[in-house]
Amino acid sequence: MTGQGAFISGCAGPVLGADEAAFFREADPWGFILFARNLETPDQIRKLTADLRDAVGRDAPILIDQEGGRVQRLRGGPWTEWVPPLDQIMAAGPNAAQLMRLRYRVIAAELRALGIDVNCAPCADVARDDTHPILRNRCYGTEAAQVVAMGRAVADGLLDGGVLPVLKHIPGHGAATVDSHLELPVANLDNDTLQAHDFAAFSGLADLPMAMTAHVVFPAIDAGAPATTSRAVIRVIRDQIGFAGLLMSDDISMQALSGPIAERSRAALAAGCDLILHCNGDMAEMQAVASAAGRLSDLAVLRADAALRGRGGAAEDPAALQAEWARLVA
Repeated sequence: MTGQGAFISGCAGPVLGADEAAFFREADPWGFILFARNLETPDQIRKLTADLRDAVGRDAPILIDQEGGRVQRLRGGPWTEWVPPLDQIMAAGPNAAQLMRLRYRVIAAELRALGIDVNCAPCADVARDDTHPILRNRCYGTEAAQVVAMGRAVADGLLDGGVLPVLKHIPGHGAATVDSHLELPVANLDNDTLQAHDFAAFSGLADLPMAMTAHVVFPAIDAGAPATTSRAVIRVIRDQIGFAGLLMSDDISMQALSGPIAERSRAALAAGCDLILHCNGDMAEMQAVASAAGRLSDLAVLRADAALRGRGGAAEDPAALQAEWARLVA
């Protein structure tokens, strides 16, 4: 087979197994994603990221969810503990954008030191009073303009440190009142509300290089499928919101979606996703995703190459940035 696989994989534990390495060598996923189960010490993580890249024979992107707060895969030890983003922003007042940019410069430096070069942030979902608690304090505000300003600060902080941002969850998860890890949310909002609030936040950040879809149904656009597998919603993402970058699904194994993993993967690609994200490291599922996803399309290759040109900026000293953070907060 030629060309990179149109998917991103996790792995099972802190050490890359021989069977995993052989599978990755053959299937050649575009990139990898790490979770708490993969992360123990700095030296162990650096070896794992090197081994993952060795398995595919190239400088493959390695992703993580390091938002701070509840969604923070690196915890304790040498890594900075962060309050949830919305709590940080509310406490910071007029200094919020400056603080958020520096916060994500610190995160970028910590990630780069481990060989991780893509972070799944900013989260541009507009919060509401009834946004599900699993998401709400991961948001940056209740108005699109504030979300755009904070999201830009987050993205710039990551890019300052040579880490690619991933805009999520496009076209908006804020109206979800259930947890998409467990069931399928429905955003029962009219088109005018979606355009003025939820979609507007993503339009303001549409120039970012990568984005992740929302496993959310938008009946005003397509009552029959969540955004991840909806051609109509992905047309909105491309044509109305204006996102032209590399589009990945949210984790294809989440229970918001139904049907076999291979069918989900094919449906997401047919709808217009460029990449399938699969996170749990289960070998049988990874094999099914790889078979269903096939290779990156020609257009996806162009988008992926454009995205990767943004990584690899100047590495920064995490300790110096942490000291700067302490001074600014004080």
